Amino acid sequence: MMDALSVVTQLRDLASEPQNREAIVQDQGCLPGLVLFLDHQDPQVLFATLQTMRYLAEWPLNITTMKNELGMMVSLVTLMERSGLCDDINTLSREVYGILSAPPSPEKERRRNKPQFFLNSSKGKNKSVTLHIQGLDSTAQRGVCEEALLKVKGVISFTFQMASKRCTVRIRSDLPTESLASAIAATKVLSAQQVVRNEVGDEVLLPLSVCVGNVREENVSIPDYLPEDESPESEMDRAVSRTAAKDNTSGSWLGSAATFLTRSFYW
Repeated sequence: MMDALSVVTQLRDLASEPQNREAIVQDQGCLPGLVLFLDHQDPQVLFATLQTMRYLAEWPLNITTMKNELGMMVSLVTLMERSGLCDDINTLSREVYGILSAPPSPEKERRRNKPQFFLNSSKGKNKSVTLHIQGLDSTAQRGVCEEALLKVKGVISFTFQMASKRCTVRIRSDLPTESLASAIAATKVLSAQQVVRNEVGDEVLLPLSVCVGNVREENVSIPDYLPEDESPESEMDRAVSRTAAKDNTSGSWLGSAATFLTRSFYW
């Protein structure tokens, strides 16, 4: 049965794939529903909604539509100024607002408004890995994890879901997932398992071998942020990717989500 968190979480997973972003924004029910979710009382729903919008805003053709959506900018400002929320929500709301309100430029269009958290350019093909990180209980531990991932050559970007102790990492396709686990284990306070889906679609945690001292060469002598590869390939071994919902599946699920949003918020 659908509820707000399950709907927005699956929308976020769909939006993480570039080929789905335009369709989600053009859908008559999804974008208005996401705006309404910005007023939700559940912090998990708020954070997943902002992550979804962050992905959608990476597609340049979506920005004008999103900016002009009724209530979008006002709701983002409200979240930016709202007290009592975790830092992740306030920060992400500011980031989305900044992207949507920034004046367009030829350079930004050419680079497709790449996210600011991309760390390394890559001419090869990329993949996403979702990790469950034991010990990820506070912003301090998040900082420790960030420092560990920043040292791994081949890491392109990462985002956190603190409530579920998850970290989604975009990496070069030739980087072994075990390198991420080794870097995280080297912190002595965190450990990582990969989140994957089994044959029936259920999430399972996959143990990763750890080779202490065998972490990939550190990222050195690079700018703070560099653009991601223009066209990352969808990898079959991607963890918890809703583009297991590809072809007709994503379209049919999107319709179901839109129906849920419409029934929930419109009368």
